[in-house]
Amino acid sequence: MSTETLAQVSNYSVASATVVIALAFLAHMAEWGFARKVAPERATVAAGGPAAAVEPDAADGSDEDAPSRPDLLASIGVSLTGLGTALLLVGFVARGLAADRVPWGNMYEFGIGGAVVALVVYLVMVRLSGLAWLGGIVTGFALVVLGMAMSTYVPAGPLVPALHSYWLVIHVAAVMLSGAFFLVGAAASALYLVRGRAEARGTVGGLLGRFPSSAAMDKVAYRVIAVGFPLWTFGALIAGPIWAHYAWGRYWGWDPKEVWAFITWVVYAGYLHARATAGWKGKRAAIIALVGFATFLFSYYGVNLFGSGLHSYAK
Repeated sequence: MSTETLAQVSNYSVASATVVIALAFLAHMAEWGFARKVAPERATVAAGGPAAAVEPDAADGSDEDAPSRPDLLASIGVSLTGLGTALLLVGFVARGLAADRVPWGNMYEFGIGGAVVALVVYLVMVRLSGLAWLGGIVTGFALVVLGMAMSTYVPAGPLVPALHSYWLVIHVAAVMLSGAFFLVGAAASALYLVRGRAEARGTVGGLLGRFPSSAAMDKVAYRVIAVGFPLWTFGALIAGPIWAHYAWGRYWGWDPKEVWAFITWVVYAGYLHARATAGWKGKRAAIIALVGFATFLFSYYGVNLFGSGLHSYAK
């Protein structure tokens, strides 16, 4: 294929993937909508995935198919997410082939790559740990990322000289992977706050009955952040400075991107330290996890959009 053909394949694949992921998001929203109609006394809670609703009695005149609709919609959402991820991966690879380089040299490519990695990590965790209950948040976040990426679209082209290093591949890959785990941790933390409040009030049911217990979500958040943190440490604070040394002749220069990467590291380090030494769990830990993800987003996107410095080429 010619460079132009590969570029077109990439653009069409990314656009198609965005549509499919949007449909997956709508499926999960419909799942949540039908789940809200399930009476609290009929909702059961599963620690690892969506709860199965108890079949209603035929005598009460309710729709016998209603309890199965949320589960069916959840399955459709996951399947569509898998299809959308495959299309996005095709677009991502085709972009790299069209540019004859690794496809993460600007904000458009960062966004596509970040969405691919986040969706792949989510699908793997659905397969291994039954985390389909995060589908609505993950697909919604992926749509936002893809929308932002498309708003910064630039044609495929060569890298700036500073990016010609294999350390770029190592640095960005580790950062993207850690970001995917931070996303799952933030989603679980956000749902923990909602579910925990309902549990305290004794109003768990319907939609919230499809989510695991607050304790289970707290554990999920802690485990995925514990995986993402060393990846972030390596990618942002080890591989990044090594690459900076080769590119600019210094390991650390307090560039805005470097400063916010360090702030993200400090917040997540505080999160893990507080849980390990002070026994912080629950609401306080969830809030710190969300703050950490906010700093990650600003480090990943905000600095590129609003900041300046040596990383400004990534806009």
